[in-house]
Amino acid sequence: MSSRNFDFSIGEFYHVYNRGTDKRIIFNDEYDKQRFIHLLYLCNSQKNIVYRDILAEEIYQQELDSTIVDIGVYCLMPNHFHLLLHEKVEDGISLFILKLLTAYATYFNKKYERTGSLFEGKFKATHADSDEYLKYLFSYIHLNPVKIIDPKWKENGISDRAKAKKYLDSYVQSSYLDYTGTKREESRILNKAAFPQYFRNNKEFNNYLNEWLAFKDIN
Repeated sequence: MSSRNFDFSIGEFYHVYNRGTDKRIIFNDEYDKQRFIHLLYLCNSQKNIVYRDILAEEIYQQELDSTIVDIGVYCLMPNHFHLLLHEKVEDGISLFILKLLTAYATYFNKKYERTGSLFEGKFKATHADSDEYLKYLFSYIHLNPVKIIDPKWKENGISDRAKAKKYLDSYVQSSYLDYTGTKREESRILNKAAFPQYFRNNKEFNNYLNEWLAFKDIN
């Protein structure tokens, strides 16, 4: 269940996010991040898939019977994650997040020999009910990793935009590279066609993010 005051509606778009309980780190190493990203793909299905039965190199070769949400954007941060989702079927988002967080928490707790909740209560969601806000989320979510190298850049601005851009270009735990023209298997996670085509090509997307990098107070 989510922490919200609205019901998900088929055809609508939502920013979904959650963080570790007590703000704890939920991705300790590269394998944790890879596991979560794999689950973004595998959990988006009507059927249940057993992760251990699939070779890592064959994850994105799995044919999903029917997806339950459309994923437009994702980004992993050390202690939280962001998703931009389209409600494709009734209760699709709720089911997808339940499968995703249960699968990842089970893996994480077993690996690190811990018990109890990994995530902070019910997942959070906001309704992207306008074109302006929906387009903004493409920049807000994808620019989150800049906080890792410059925690106060949104408030104070950033002095080295080239450094920030270079960091984003090397950050593989988000869908950013799938919008800048990099060819990779993870692109199968996304269904861009389900979202408004705000960017006609990779250059327009890059220009849009560069504009936001030049601004302050984009929260």
